[in-house]
Amino acid sequence: MARQKLTDAQRLDWLRLTRSENVGPITFRKLINQFGGARAALEALPELSRRGGLRRNIKICTIESAEAEIETVQALGARHVALNEAGYPKLLQHIDSPPPVLTIKGREELADKPILAVVGSRNASAVGMKLTSNYVRELCAGGLVIASGLARGIDTAAHTAALNTGTIAVVAGGIDIIYPKENTALQHQISEQGLLIAEFPPGATPKSKHFPRRNRLVSGISLGVLVIEAALRSGSLITARLAGEQGREVFAVPGSPLDPRAGGTNKLLQDGAQMALKGADILGVLETFSIPNFIDAQDDFIEDGELDPMTDYSATSSADARIQIVNLLSITPVEVDELIRQSGQPASIVHMILIELELAGRLIRHNRQLVSLAAS
Repeated sequence: MARQKLTDAQRLDWLRLTRSENVGPITFRKLINQFGGARAALEALPELSRRGGLRRNIKICTIESAEAEIETVQALGARHVALNEAGYPKLLQHIDSPPPVLTIKGREELADKPILAVVGSRNASAVGMKLTSNYVRELCAGGLVIASGLARGIDTAAHTAALNTGTIAVVAGGIDIIYPKENTALQHQISEQGLLIAEFPPGATPKSKHFPRRNRLVSGISLGVLVIEAALRSGSLITARLAGEQGREVFAVPGSPLDPRAGGTNKLLQDGAQMALKGADILGVLETFSIPNFIDAQDDFIEDGELDPMTDYSATSSADARIQIVNLLSITPVEVDELIRQSGQPASIVHMILIELELAGRLIRHNRQLVSLAAS
């Protein structure tokens, strides 16, 4: 995808659309392409959500609210960056549901450099913290920028060791929210010497459901993920799983079978992760590693009002087709292609019905083109 630059009016419309109710990254993209731009998509939201079964007015982000967010972000010394604009991490474009708009603050050029995510236990051991610092210094000397999630423990050690060479912190709330509080000074340092990235608007406080979304960005901006100390039930393993799904390389540092904090890393190694006994092991693998391009070329964003004449954007769902698709769906995720095959409906109709259902809050999208009905 060639880099583009939105006008101020387009960026405002993008922000309004992505902040509107039930508009996830995949539906955002499909709405833009269906209607030729964010403004037309915003106008279509009420009718689409009604067709999907929403019995009240969908909540659409107002112009005033979006303008206020832009002013707040600018006052913080940060800026919004839209997918495919300069400053948006290039590798993040290659996941199947990249956020349409991010907030960034700091050295945005770091987002285009080779990045490795380093994650691990919040309750890290002294040995784990020392190992992290040693690995990170070697990796930075090899030309890598270090990304992590600004959590306690291994994340903190990784950011600290990479401060002078280049580190990126993806936060789980707004870019102005400090979490955890003991990392206040570190977050300020990263905003000046490194780069902060937030998917959520300013003022958003981190919630449990935000952390997996943050983790997908940590892995999504990176060539690979290094896990140092992680229990069997650990958020770091979620990051590693997401990295695998995104086509990234996964590395793990082995630990003692007697230490619960090594249970997750040792399990990753059993499951096929690359063993990293030193930083050079990682640098050697990444020299020849390439990121798969999960973005379908025909699904590039259209934001100039001119629709692709080779693609059918005129899909209009019928009540009968909608009932058929709902009956095929369940709370168990199913591939969209399987819905198309079993329904016998044109792909454009199925995709439109899924958009309608998601806007009505009745559909959940999962990774790799899986969808399910939302639990009642």
